[in-house]
Amino acid sequence: MATAPTPKTVAVVGCTHAGTFATQSILTAHPDWTVHVFERNDTLSFLSCGIALWVGGHVSDPNRMFYSSPAALAELGAQMHMEHDVLSVDVAGKSLVARDLTSGEESTYVFDKLVVTTGSKPVTPSIPGLVEGLEDGRVMLCKNWDHGKAIKENAMRAHSVAVIGAGYIGAELVEQLSEAGVRATLIDSLDRALAKNFDAPITEQVEAAYTERGVELALGQMVTEFRLTESGGVTVVTTAGEYEVDYAIMAAGFLPRTNLFEGQLETLPNGAIKTDEYMRAFPAGSTEASSDVLAAGDSCTVLYNPTGTYDYIPLATNAVRQALLVAANIEEPVQKYMGTQATSAVQLYDLSLAASGLTQAGAEARGVNARSTTIVQDYRPDFMLATTPVTATLTWDPATRRVLGAQFLCRHDVAEAANAISIAIQARFTIDQLANVDLFFQPNFCQPVNFIGAVAMQAVAEQDAA
Repeated sequence: MATAPTPKTVAVVGCTHAGTFATQSILTAHPDWTVHVFERNDTLSFLSCGIALWVGGHVSDPNRMFYSSPAALAELGAQMHMEHDVLSVDVAGKSLVARDLTSGEESTYVFDKLVVTTGSKPVTPSIPGLVEGLEDGRVMLCKNWDHGKAIKENAMRAHSVAVIGAGYIGAELVEQLSEAGVRATLIDSLDRALAKNFDAPITEQVEAAYTERGVELALGQMVTEFRLTESGGVTVVTTAGEYEVDYAIMAAGFLPRTNLFEGQLETLPNGAIKTDEYMRAFPAGSTEASSDVLAAGDSCTVLYNPTGTYDYIPLATNAVRQALLVAANIEEPVQKYMGTQATSAVQLYDLSLAASGLTQAGAEARGVNARSTTIVQDYRPDFMLATTPVTATLTWDPATRRVLGAQFLCRHDVAEAANAISIAIQARFTIDQLANVDLFFQPNFCQPVNFIGAVAMQAVAEQDAA
């Protein structure tokens, strides 16, 4: 008779989205395994993407922004080490040292398998006065539960706030601040809001919406200093001016939190852990992935299908799917990662925005040869009592005609269109195939030629004429 596999001991380091789903899935598949979970906070599974909605009063109960708990994982069989800071990890020696932040006691733990789900950290550049501002509380971050509480209790009740970073988080925060009557300033080194998510035909409309609601746009400006004022506020100094406000919020993006593994695992220059298609990490200096070290979520790379290369794209959707693969492949490699299109959406005022894959600017930044076209058409027939325009931009490879990305904006909710494009990119559709795909028509919902098909037809016409 075959001998039953020996139960394994697993160390899961970090427990937000990837750590939570990896732990649940590993214990579901292997209830006899010992799984140690290490988390420096006292909560887990917080949906930080909802912070702006929460602080703006659009969440019924903030406690429901946690979809799991230490107790729930413990009930599955996990040995939970909450409020424990992992001080060091010996990847090759299969051990780690963690400090109990309550008692100060340090303990060593051994493992057979290591799951790296340490997540990401907010970008905090070496700007004079930033450290002092963060310590004082007049400069805030926007990443976790405590950050959200500080923003809601202080910034949302302030007279004026500056938000540094015009990506999704900054864009949403400024919207909610302005809706609450706070004088908001949006600062970014790039010359467009949401410049990494959308091209100019869409960002121009977003910027117009901000301006109409009194938001001051300080775009194309680098922050050079934070000065705490005697009046209790902070002055944000940029390359183009100074902005004196009650509070400032840093929303300048994220970096992988992987310093524990520096020199032990292969990473991108920004510290993102390199993985293979089975979510297995590579020991430093090795071209062969380790069967005992897996990574998921914001701590590691993703396969970005529009370019076919590994990239760093911290999204909760990526974290969850990767974590499920960690569990599937923790014994042996059986299920490959399908990659991502970085599909996302956001609601700003009455504007619904969604995107999947490469923008034209994103293609140029990555050295990818791409073309794009934009159409504007009413989302449904004019004979309806009401309709409204949708702006649709499609990006494609002129050599292969393969769809690389698309963006949409409308006052009607058209966000699901990005999911259709995501499937098209995943399936390696050409613009010709997208132009001829079966899309329904019903006057309540769309035109006889759906805007997805219409923009693809326009792309075909332009490419054929080129």
